[in-house]
Amino acid sequence: MTQLNANSNSPNTIFSHSITSLNSLAPRLLDWFAENGRHDLPWQQHQTDTPNPYIVWLSEVMLQQTQVTTVLPYFARFMESFPTVQDLAAAEWDMVAEHWAGLGYYARARNLHKGAKQLVAVIDETGDFPQTLAGWEAISGVGPSTAGAIMAMGLHRYGVICDGNVKRVLTRWAAIDGDITKSATTKALWALAERLTPRENSGLFAQAMMDMGATLCTRSKPACLLCPLQEDCIAHAQGRETDYPVKAKKQPKPSKFSNALLIKDTDGKILWLQRPDNGIWGGLWSLPLQFVEKIDGKVSGKTTAKNSEASDDKRLKVASNEKVYEAEFTTAEQIINEWLDKLNIAAAPINKTLLDDAPIKHSLTHFHWYLTPQSLTLTNEQTADLTKALQVAEININWSNAKDAQATLGLPRAMVKILEQ
Repeated sequence: MTQLNANSNSPNTIFSHSITSLNSLAPRLLDWFAENGRHDLPWQQHQTDTPNPYIVWLSEVMLQQTQVTTVLPYFARFMESFPTVQDLAAAEWDMVAEHWAGLGYYARARNLHKGAKQLVAVIDETGDFPQTLAGWEAISGVGPSTAGAIMAMGLHRYGVICDGNVKRVLTRWAAIDGDITKSATTKALWALAERLTPRENSGLFAQAMMDMGATLCTRSKPACLLCPLQEDCIAHAQGRETDYPVKAKKQPKPSKFSNALLIKDTDGKILWLQRPDNGIWGGLWSLPLQFVEKIDGKVSGKTTAKNSEASDDKRLKVASNEKVYEAEFTTAEQIINEWLDKLNIAAAPINKTLLDDAPIKHSLTHFHWYLTPQSLTLTNEQTADLTKALQVAEININWSNAKDAQATLGLPRAMVKILEQ
């Protein structure tokens, strides 16, 4: 028995198990899946003779970094509104965004909408969905694992997947101790996944592997006694299941702080801005934000000296010109801040909020975002003036009360949290 070397540059990857173990893994896994796997997920295609790649593509995009239980209601709503890829391609972005709102990782929604248009173009030209791995990888937002899943499950052809669940199963089974964020380890894992995936029933195998990772070989409490691979799982034999996969320790996420402005007209309607296509919450609707920082430049830890003279150094100030916020501080928000300054209008309290008092913490992929709602009501004349200033700059705006905004606009989860306060 030889060891898989995740750090090897050799094209001939060495595997850690005997030929018997390698050859028997797929049959064992498929037998387990037939008896214990999930067979009632709405996007599964293994029980149909005419699989629908659209359904698999849609579900795979939604399932990226998101759990099945979270995806289920979103998938159902998408299928009700966009039953075909043509329906999704023809839909207005605002409608797609509203359906996606709350699911997170919003670039996926952008890629999904763009990808639908690309797929329709392919279908119009060829009469069918892409039929090759390269054809699917050419679609926006589709990487090698997603493309392999679509080939295997959506077309009933040969396809290999190596997503997070699969990597967890394989690193434990083969005791692969390379950092999975490194390209050498990724290459080794793909080689092992390709070696194990059967030419026939690769779709069933893909679903079985995903089910293993989702239901048995979980991150913190793997159910090894129920696992069909336990007899030759090296991590299990060593009692080191949770040591895998190996991943470099993440640096602590930085924190950013914002005032979220609830700018209301005399009827109580709130001003909403459509975010730029790129950047955070691309294409969704948000309250105007004022990005802030600690005066001493430190953005970590909790404020402990609220009542001391030192607390003055821990207060926040508007940081519209700071490079750290450049990508997020939109043109619309700059216009609003300048307009407020010009008329000496302030939402209370601005520049007085201590870090501990930000009531809403919203965690994104790369940072924690602390949002402090600030409210102000404009006169009719001020409302008209601000609206005109934004429209002249061709900013998409909407004046809606909280209930209508949640029902008709695509709001990120952070905005819903604010409305629920």
